[in-house]
Parts: sequence; C-alpha cells; structure tokens
Amino acid sequence: MVALLDSVAVAGFLDRDDAFHAAADARIRQLAGRDLLVVSVITYAELLTGAGVGHHEQEAVRGFFEQIIEEVLGVDRVVAERAAQLRSQHLSLRMPDALILATADIHHADLVITGDERWSAVGISPQVEVLTAAPTGDQQPPEETSD
Repeated sequence: MVALLDSVAVAGFLDRDDAFHAAADARIRQLAGRDLLVVSVITYAELLTGAGVGHHEQEAVRGFFEQIIEEVLGVDRVVAERAAQLRSQHLSLRMPDALILATADIHHADLVITGDERWSAVGISPQVEVLTAAPTGDQQPPEETSD
C-alpha cells in the first residue's frame, strides 16, 4: 500500500506539543516499514519552511524524510492540471492542498493521511483518512497512581 502523508501528519509526528501528535505518531509508526510512505514536494517544502522559521528542528525534519519517506513526489503539468480541476470544484480548497491531493490521485496512492476533515469531500481515488486532534484547553493531567 502507498500512503501519502499531508503536512499536518508529518508536523504532528515531529512535534510532541502538536494537537495531532498522538494520532500521527501512532498511525505513521503503524505504517512505517510495512507500507510505502510518500509525500508531495509541497509537504516537503512546507516542513522545511517550518524548520527554517523554528517550528521544528532542521535535523529532525531532514531525518524524517531520509529515514521514513520512500519518495518525495513532484508536481508536473498533469498534477497541476488535476489540482486546478480540484480547486475549481472546491473553492474553499487552498492551492497547496489541491496540489497535495492531486499528487496522491495522479500517483495512485491508496491512502492520504491528513488532519483536514474537508479533504474527505473532495472526491479523489485514494481513501482520505483524517487524523483526530487531541482535545485542547481544559485537559486534565492523568491521575498519578502509587505502586
């Protein structure tokens, strides 16, 4: 199986404080080594930008892509045309998101992992799996137990 990871999934995996960390960490660990994990060049650029502005450690980001990701898929004319079609059909879809979804569709990924619920309604061939964010705000710390 080929699973394309969205930027939210990768960022969630890398950042323990991210709302998607638990879900992204569990799902990526489940898939790694068993399935082919790929990303769009858009995701690669977004994560490197995040590292450049201090959201993530540069070494952690580069290490993730070197060790876990099988391939960074490029954007060519066919992907761009599919992205334009998706974007024109779903005006709330941002172009980077349309490019990522088009990449998954054109490259015949089996699964797209994201944190964006809106992607489920786009209608591409791969299954879209939406990660669940941990609740924020008034979370209670786990109770301590004595031995």
